Amino acid sequence: MKKIASVFAKEGLLADVIPGFSPRDAQTQMANAVNQAMAKKQQLVVEAGTGTGKTFAYLVPALLNEGKTIISTGTKNLQEQLFHRDLPIVKEALGSYKQTALLKGRANYLCQHRLAQFSGSNTFLDPETLHEYSQVRHWSVTTKTGDIGELKTIPENAKVIPYVTSTAENCLGKECPDFEGCYLVKARTEALDADVIVVNHHLFFADLALKDTGFGELIPEADAIIFDEAHQIGDIASEYFGKQFSTRLLHDVAKDIYGLFRTSLKDIEQVNKTARKLADIATDLRLNFPEKSQKGKLKHILNDDKVATGLDRLADTLKSLVAVLKVHLGRDKELDNIYERLAQAKANLKEVIDVSTPGVSLWYETTPKQVVLHLTPLSIAEKFNGIVTQPRRTWVFTSATLMVDNGFSHFTEHMGLTQAQTLALESPFDYAAQAMLCVPHYLPEPSNFAMKETLIRVSIELIAAAQGRCFLLFTSHAMLREVANALETHIDNELLVQGTTTKQALLDRYIENKSAVLLATGAFWEGVDVRGDDLLCVLIDKLPFASPDDPLLQAKVEDAQKRGKNPFMHVQIPQAVITLKQGAGRLIRDETDKGVLVICDSRLVTKDYGKIFLSSLPPMRRTRQLSKATAFLTSLVEPEDT
Repeated sequence: MKKIASVFAKEGLLADVIPGFSPRDAQTQMANAVNQAMAKKQQLVVEAGTGTGKTFAYLVPALLNEGKTIISTGTKNLQEQLFHRDLPIVKEALGSYKQTALLKGRANYLCQHRLAQFSGSNTFLDPETLHEYSQVRHWSVTTKTGDIGELKTIPENAKVIPYVTSTAENCLGKECPDFEGCYLVKARTEALDADVIVVNHHLFFADLALKDTGFGELIPEADAIIFDEAHQIGDIASEYFGKQFSTRLLHDVAKDIYGLFRTSLKDIEQVNKTARKLADIATDLRLNFPEKSQKGKLKHILNDDKVATGLDRLADTLKSLVAVLKVHLGRDKELDNIYERLAQAKANLKEVIDVSTPGVSLWYETTPKQVVLHLTPLSIAEKFNGIVTQPRRTWVFTSATLMVDNGFSHFTEHMGLTQAQTLALESPFDYAAQAMLCVPHYLPEPSNFAMKETLIRVSIELIAAAQGRCFLLFTSHAMLREVANALETHIDNELLVQGTTTKQALLDRYIENKSAVLLATGAFWEGVDVRGDDLLCVLIDKLPFASPDDPLLQAKVEDAQKRGKNPFMHVQIPQAVITLKQGAGRLIRDETDKGVLVICDSRLVTKDYGKIFLSSLPPMRRTRQLSKATAFLTSLVEPEDT
């Protein structure tokens, strides 16, 4: 087997296929650590600073070692990049003939059965959805993979997608008349046969939690599992290890039953009527929750008699519908599937409203059209520890942001990784020369009304000095909107505001217009890679503590208090540190980048805990004088103007 050193050397195998490749000690060190973990079937946690080259550092051992490897990353976009760009390069360098496969979740693959089903019952669709449906039908006769990502003429969140894809609940499996040609089955078969499979975190944990048993065949066979962007997996695992009940399911079921009633089962009028009644009760229940989309503690809202009564009516009618459907079992596979979905929903509803359950957070979230009730475990350590220790295999967790206060304990304790080896690798970038961190003097307290005017003034100065080329990152949509509205009247630069179009469209326009300014919240704090002089300045409005109104945070705080721990130090600060590191990481993306990071929160220097945040940030030059920051920015743009 090829040695790691021969791959990453100055004249090594990667240098043969990558023009300008230069060795990085940290990259080679990480590759050796991953290789050793795979040889010894160990748990390994690696924080690899931006620029380390962590992707190649785990791909090389994955392709060199025997056995099956699952690589899980944060988003579908990162999946595509890893599979279509990075893997082929490493395979070419190594001369590897290992089979690789890309596997996405169900909602990404066309379901031919549901497509045909809705061709006869789509009269209730609105014109926009019907137009999207027509485009899907035309594409469906040409596609070989059934991956809806191929269809660029409809948006990622197109309304038609739920009608032409399956869920774990409504999939008929081997009973489906179109099973032989199922695109999802084909993708999974390829994955079962592959040596390296690229998935995303949501798909991995959905199946690990037995929500989607089809993919569950893969995990038992894997010799190594590698998580990139591992800082995300704690929250995702908590979500999938819990329970959910959504009123949307009841509306979807009502539509499915209506479709059967109109086509193949015209004698199930009572079933159809009961389903419509259930959907109406679900709609009424949504009206009894707060009008705005929000999250809240379920226990609090159950004190509202209308909500409590609405949930009782929902439970009773759901029970009746399940009983009526039971009479018709065996007549039709679609109807049998609907029965199973509703029976599971009935059980979930009972669990998510049982306020006596210990060790969990019961909370709700609302959108304009639905209510989702959640049961989320407060700790996943014990459950996940059982998964990573039996059977014995290699587990690698890596990200640029895992450490808090120079240690890994926040991550390893939360995930139950009691046997993990840890490795911290600093970025190879010369942050002291490339970047400056400014926490301006004379900042009002973050909650002070004067903060908005301060942010506007600081933003104007930075935008002028950098001639645009700024990301303004906010912790709240409200502050984002207020600053965006004010800047409209103060500057001539094009303002690109999150929410006005898609994330990718905003990024494309930002790159295209060299004087543009982008204003955004959480979605742009990570997973955004803008290099060179396209981005010279990142402003962060304040330390990104989670909202105190967040019901899951409240439950974790209460749980920490019960265990005698300081919830601020053990829950709130670690979460905020990781988020801040992600936001700050947008600035310097390669060894030639230069720029300024401005954090408008005086608590970084006035509070003792500010030291924890500062020690977690890259070692940039630091200043309290905004004039020094703007002077540095001016020096970066002036050479182009001379």
